[in-house]
Amino acid sequence: MKTPYAILLFIGGLFVVTAYLTLFTVQQTQQALVLQFGDPKRVIKEPGLNWKIPFIQNVEFFDNRILDLDATAQEAIASDQKRLVVDAFLRYKIVDPLKFFQTVRDQRIARQRLSTILESALRRTLGEASFIAILRDERENLMARITKQVDANAKEFGIETIDVRIKRADLPEANSLAIYRRMQTERQQEAAQIRAQGEEISRRIRAEANRKVTVIKAEATRDAETTRGEGDAERNEIFNKAFGKDPDFFGFYRSMQAYEAGLKSSDTRLLLTPNTEFFRYFGNSAGR
Repeated sequence: MKTPYAILLFIGGLFVVTAYLTLFTVQQTQQALVLQFGDPKRVIKEPGLNWKIPFIQNVEFFDNRILDLDATAQEAIASDQKRLVVDAFLRYKIVDPLKFFQTVRDQRIARQRLSTILESALRRTLGEASFIAILRDERENLMARITKQVDANAKEFGIETIDVRIKRADLPEANSLAIYRRMQTERQQEAAQIRAQGEEISRRIRAEANRKVTVIKAEATRDAETTRGEGDAERNEIFNKAFGKDPDFFGFYRSMQAYEAGLKSSDTRLLLTPNTEFFRYFGNSAGR
């Protein structure tokens, strides 16, 4: 009775694993692209339950909603040579997942490409209009022209441009802060360059000073060793002459030095044999 139950349990588990690896769900906010070893096989835009071949096919999901892209605020020059800072945003939607995957593959790269396209369209279109037209008279018309230009380029990526809007267009007086910041950055760069040059000069001076100190120390050590060697030679010569004149006195003198070195501490106890050579002058000044 246990064997059929185990077989059924195994078959059920195998079915669950197979279903898990085979079936996948596309949500309302998604669209999917089924790939087989990296090659696109089919596009799924309708939400619901779908299937794929396990271990051979995989699924890439793409957003089906309208997405936003905030462009970096940039400086534009109107046709009358007046400057203004423009801050715009773009709304777009992925309409062709296959083309999107084949050209930009993911949202990060798509946003970079769209940002470049939007900035180019803004400069080109606003550069053909006057300052007053941008701020008041032809703003809607300009936005429509920019949207059309961006959409024409975005179609290459399977993207549809829904709308482009300028959130902010500052008056020329507002550019003074940007100019001030640019001048501040330039001064900071100049100061950093001067500090770097000063540090380089300082390192050279320190290196030269350290080299001279090393040379002076080496020469002083050499002279000191020469003088010390000459002194040692002279001392040895004097000792040799004194030893040659009176060997007994020399032996007595060296023994006194040994006593002084060995017994100079407060503890004068020594563990030695009484008849050792060290005690030859104790009680017998002749050393016998």
